[in-house]
Amino acid sequence: MSSHSPPDSFVAVALSNIVGGILGSTQGLLTSIAVFVWDFGMAILNLITQNHAPNRVVPQGYAGANGMWPKYTAPARGDSRCSCPALNAMANHGILPHDGRNITFRELNTAIRNTYNFAPSFCYFVLNYIAGILDRNYWSDSFDLADIDVHNGIEHDASLIREDQFFESDQATISVPLVERLLKSGTGPNGDLTPADLSRLLSQRRAESKAKNPQYSQALQHRLFGSANSSTMLTIFGGKIKDLRPFLLEERIPDKWQPQVTSRMGLTLAAFNGVVTRVELGVRDVGAKREKTKAA
Repeated sequence: MSSHSPPDSFVAVALSNIVGGILGSTQGLLTSIAVFVWDFGMAILNLITQNHAPNRVVPQGYAGANGMWPKYTAPARGDSRCSCPALNAMANHGILPHDGRNITFRELNTAIRNTYNFAPSFCYFVLNYIAGILDRNYWSDSFDLADIDVHNGIEHDASLIREDQFFESDQATISVPLVERLLKSGTGPNGDLTPADLSRLLSQRRAESKAKNPQYSQALQHRLFGSANSSTMLTIFGGKIKDLRPFLLEERIPDKWQPQVTSRMGLTLAAFNGVVTRVELGVRDVGAKREKTKAA
């Protein structure tokens, strides 16, 4: 009897995993379809409803209404921070717990929507994805900011503002040289950033990282994350260097600042992906070109 138990147990576990994987994949697909339909509805509403006034994007009664942001306090030793300056800034201003710990996904959803005017569909999709990476439940679980920096989750190599994790294990650490290079690279009015600027910088960073980092990794989703993270500077911040400087170097929201996206329903996935696609399609794989030249 005992000789048959291991195979029986193996089959039971295997079948359980297979069924669970199929059900999980199906549920994930249905959730994604529902979110994209929801997002399309938000995009339509943005077309037929009046935009917020530029100086009144943040809802009344919330932190940042009328450009009045809570006091900025730099993180203390032991506070949890991550590679995302948008989340760190919220913690630094007390919009999220200042220690950056025990934040629920649902709490963060509300805070991001009100602070940066992302559409609810956008917030749910991204945060539910992060919850999945961390093997947690969007509806009931919490996390510390540093938790989201699981390498090659949404954190990735060749960031415009962070050194690769191979060189800097603490992804909350701001790379001042990289940020300064970014801030000096704008070719738009007043030196502001354009999609072409970000494409050029991403090309440069990917080539540098590929050449120097022996563990360099850039799967398609990580390249898209890189373009997406960069594109928030064009959408929410309008590429404006005067606002991006304190935001990226101090992780501080500038006084009197309001999100540059004024759509009534906020920035949708549909609108955002148009910008991301434009940035990513402009990226050139400099490293690959060099290798082809050497081979020739």
